[in-house]
Amino acid sequence: MNITKEATEDTLILRLHGELDASSAVNLDDELSDDTITRYRRVLVDCTHLEYISSAGIGVFVANLQRFQDASSNLILFGMKDKVYNVFEILGLDALMTIVGTQDEAVAHAGTNA
Repeated sequence: MNITKEATEDTLILRLHGELDASSAVNLDDELSDDTITRYRRVLVDCTHLEYISSAGIGVFVANLQRFQDASSNLILFGMKDKVYNVFEILGLDALMTIVGTQDEAVAHAGTNA
């Protein structure tokens, strides 16, 4: 999996490309657990090109969720393919995490919940 980053003053977008499995989950965890990431008011995770997510990948999001909440930083996932979203839905994580359809929706949602 490849992760690209785009940052502005208050927003960080992480774009995920490929498959988020046990080996690549380490890279995502490094990004999300970096001490400087919660300085962003919103962290948007672009899942448009995410083809697959394993339990290890899900675990990375769950493990970091509380830290974002404690820092009042919005962690928002967007653009999931149906097969990836279904994994979150089956596990009930769609109720715990903010998942929206598009980047515009993610930006708008973060703006109203900052």
